[in-house]
Amino acid sequence: MMIRRLYEASVSGSLPSLIELIEEDELILDRIMVTHLNETPIHIAAMLGHVEFAKEILRRKPELATELNSESSSPLHLASARGNLEMVKELLTINPNVCFVTDHDGRTPLHLAVIKGRIDIMKELIQKRPEVIHVRVDRGETIIHLCLKYNRLEELKVLLESAGSDQELINSKDDDGNTALHLAAAKKQTKAIELLLDKNGVEVNALNGSGLTTLDILAQSPREMKDMDIGESLRAAGALRARDIIIVSAVNENDRSKVVISGRGKAIFSSSQKNTRTSGSQMKSKEEWLERKKNSLMVVSTVIATMAFQAILNPPGGVWQDYGTHPDPYNPSIEVSHRAGTSVMADDSPFWYLMFLIFCTLSFVGSLSITLLLISGLPLRRRVFMWILMVIMWIIITSLVLALIVSISQQTPNGDKFNLIVLSKLVTPKVQFNLIIEIMVISVTIWLGLLGLVLLLHTVRFVFLCVKKCWKTTRPVRRRPQIINNDQSQSYV
Repeated sequence: MMIRRLYEASVSGSLPSLIELIEEDELILDRIMVTHLNETPIHIAAMLGHVEFAKEILRRKPELATELNSESSSPLHLASARGNLEMVKELLTINPNVCFVTDHDGRTPLHLAVIKGRIDIMKELIQKRPEVIHVRVDRGETIIHLCLKYNRLEELKVLLESAGSDQELINSKDDDGNTALHLAAAKKQTKAIELLLDKNGVEVNALNGSGLTTLDILAQSPREMKDMDIGESLRAAGALRARDIIIVSAVNENDRSKVVISGRGKAIFSSSQKNTRTSGSQMKSKEEWLERKKNSLMVVSTVIATMAFQAILNPPGGVWQDYGTHPDPYNPSIEVSHRAGTSVMADDSPFWYLMFLIFCTLSFVGSLSITLLLISGLPLRRRVFMWILMVIMWIIITSLVLALIVSISQQTPNGDKFNLIVLSKLVTPKVQFNLIIEIMVISVTIWLGLLGLVLLLHTVRFVFLCVKKCWKTTRPVRRRPQIINNDQSQSYV
């Protein structure tokens, strides 16, 4: 009954009730410490914010400040999570080392303050024990990882100011090998990335457990509008893709002998830094070109697939709305039946409806094929593959144009009557041809001519590159005299 009354007083924060209980039983607080209970009165007071009640208990029994509840949380954990600054100061006055106590999740009071966004509590805890910022949680995450994980930008500023020039904390990795910069790039946190890049000594090219840099993480994440700004900030800080780092390392390894051996066994002597820079820039330019082409093809193929699908579902002329009959297009004296939901154009102009379906289906299936190839993960890293995909895209676009021409021809009235009504001020009644059809023919001719010109130019370029490559492969290899490297006294042929 005494313990029950003590807990009731803790919940209400009644200081007179606490004093009355202690007068009745002077050992009641000692019994609390040796009794297996889920929470002590200090835990309840810290959770509910009863500061005066907690002060009275701590004045009589300060050891209760370090007691843990059933979840291994101290009263300081609860006060920090709740954001009660006065309670936190009181508990830290009793024993500041409670800052290092971790709960069953491996979190300190500082971790909980960051997760909950309690900036004042954070500053108080760091001021009392600055080294507490180095304590990690169970998955090896630092306090900076938690700021990014829970999107706490202001808290991150406080921690980076407290860390100062501590590069070990800023570049620390979790159990997956991710630094804080990896996590910020994955979550597209632009402001957090800027704060991290402003710190001296931050490793922008650190590799995580999967061998990926920050730029690799950004490239593999879903596309957003702010990706370009993030990428520019990282590259300005010297960030590279993992494959570029490997290429540079390989060239630097060869530079120890100051010679790069080509595939034909020819020794090429040049400045090591210049070769490294040139090779890296060429590879980077090629990768960026392929990436831009992939992105463009993906967007265009998705849009065309959507348009073709919609056109097939809604053919020109619409669909029949009822079950009935209509005149046969080849023999108007005969009535043929139709069903609701079927295409009107299929009954009136079967040939042109078939052409329309062929063009739309070719556009739809071709676009889906390009999309599948781009997301399949196949190593489409050569320009010839991208040229093939672009040629397919030209064919798809041409099919879409032809489908549009068929639609216009079926939806536009024929004859001089239409020309006289619409174009009466531009033409005379003597016009004996369909001006609309003539305009379409001219448009298609111009389009096909432009397409043929582009295809011809690319074909000529492709043939030129093939001939040039074959000539390099078949030409005889000229022997060079033995060359001695003066620095290392090694010979190369």
